[in-house]
Amino acid sequence: MTFTNNDWWRDAVIYQIYPRSFSDANGDGNGDLQGVIDRLDYLQALGVDALWLSPFYPSPLADGGYDVADYCDVDPRLGTLDQFDELVAKAHERGIGIIVDIVPNHTSDQHRWFQEALAQGPESEAAQRYVFRQGKGEHGELPPTNWLSNFGGSAWESCGDGWYYLHLFAKEQPDLNWDNPEVRHEFLRVLTFWCDRGVDGFRIDVSHGLAKDLREPLRDRIDPTLMSPQATDGSDPLWDRDAVHDIYREWRDLFNQYTPAKYAVGESWSPFTTRIFQYAKPDELGAVFDFSMSKAAWNREEYRTTIERTHRYALAAETAPTWVLGNHDVPRIASRLGLPSGANIEQWVTSNGTNPPIDPALAARRARAAALVMLGLPGTAFVYQGEELGLPEDFDLTEDEIQDPNWERSGHYFKGRDGCRVPLPWQSDGPAFGFNATGASWLPQPAWFAQYATNRQIGDGASVLHLYCAAVALRKQWVANGTDFQFSWLTNEECPAPLLGWRLPSGMVVMANFSDSQPVALPQPMTVLLVSDATVQANTQVESVPPAATVWALPA
Repeated sequence: MTFTNNDWWRDAVIYQIYPRSFSDANGDGNGDLQGVIDRLDYLQALGVDALWLSPFYPSPLADGGYDVADYCDVDPRLGTLDQFDELVAKAHERGIGIIVDIVPNHTSDQHRWFQEALAQGPESEAAQRYVFRQGKGEHGELPPTNWLSNFGGSAWESCGDGWYYLHLFAKEQPDLNWDNPEVRHEFLRVLTFWCDRGVDGFRIDVSHGLAKDLREPLRDRIDPTLMSPQATDGSDPLWDRDAVHDIYREWRDLFNQYTPAKYAVGESWSPFTTRIFQYAKPDELGAVFDFSMSKAAWNREEYRTTIERTHRYALAAETAPTWVLGNHDVPRIASRLGLPSGANIEQWVTSNGTNPPIDPALAARRARAAALVMLGLPGTAFVYQGEELGLPEDFDLTEDEIQDPNWERSGHYFKGRDGCRVPLPWQSDGPAFGFNATGASWLPQPAWFAQYATNRQIGDGASVLHLYCAAVALRKQWVANGTDFQFSWLTNEECPAPLLGWRLPSGMVVMANFSDSQPVALPQPMTVLLVSDATVQANTQVESVPPAATVWALPA
């Protein structure tokens, strides 16, 4: 990968690093930038084109680093700006780009701006950078509205004298007021700071937020699913408002001043309507996540519908489709697909309040098959750290170990997202499974992590790591095609149900078997390039697709 053209990202494989959990070089229990530098050879061997770093900024860690206290520095627990510069330089030497997280909807309550607002009062000029409102009731004893935080409870926090500030997430994350020109100017400054340090792009947190309709009288809302707009025409008071697009057009003007232009991808969990894809237009961010596949049950029709919709909406917005199986906010794919009924893990936990009854062997087979589905689609593919190891979710963190604010805000009902953030196992034995040399770990690692350790999988042709390495390499030859994202579905005669399959312009076909028990015979033999079932050898002919498996093949 060379970063000399504006379209380098369109068929890239981008690897997400959650820095605190990736690799710890100094042994304090927190992953750090030096740990990433030390693992660049591993990432190069994996074949990824770019790294997306979740926030590494100074932070009180009330929400895993997404409560930023200073947007233009590195948290001392994670490193220094000099180390960041070294990471960028050494990654670029290996042909690997660097993408950083930007969190523009809110800051930390420890950010200099918010501390100034509290010190000067809610009616001060400093407070206009945030959203302060007087409460209801005779003495302001009630919140301004009944809006709910995404992390549970009220979205308003009292700050004295009947005044409240808005936080759509944790109370330590006050929302910024994007109607204030000073806020807009500050983020252009922040983006310029990182562009000038050589980053190749940005992932925009809560990209459909920012602009809000807070005109008096404030509107009430009682829907607890706040991140999903109640209206899909831009009239929702909090999410996906038309004014957000004006902000991103300013950002795109800045990004286009660099050669190549900086990449940007928006995060949005709202319904996947055509409106969400407008953020991905060439004059705005240029790309947007579609998380449909990371939520889909292992079901032929659900996968086909998801793929068709993502592909259609992306091309209509003149952008590349994005494909995602997991990230730092959702249960790991190697567990999520393990409910025999194909049910959704989040729905199970919400409905039952207990750990889901996962079949680990079934989950592992389906996760391997899903990986080849995702990597077999044209567009930008994202891999979350540990997916390449087949790492399952850790559902067994105790109440004393959980750090996600969702746990407290939900009244100890929803454990939150820590289960997919446990530090990675690099060695099958030794301190912290090779995460560091001291054994310290900000989240404890379960004993069963040993079987997924990197050193056990390197050189093992049947391992998940070998599958990912082979898939990423073959993808560059058979799937990636610059700016052409076309493919054609195979007919029922070519690919009978429960198979789902498509043909790429290269001639390669992808076929996934959604049956967990029965192989499916093919109308004609195929020559295997890669198969998720490790018992089937590459460069051999197959006459059927194994159960819960995906095949990349060429007509014999």
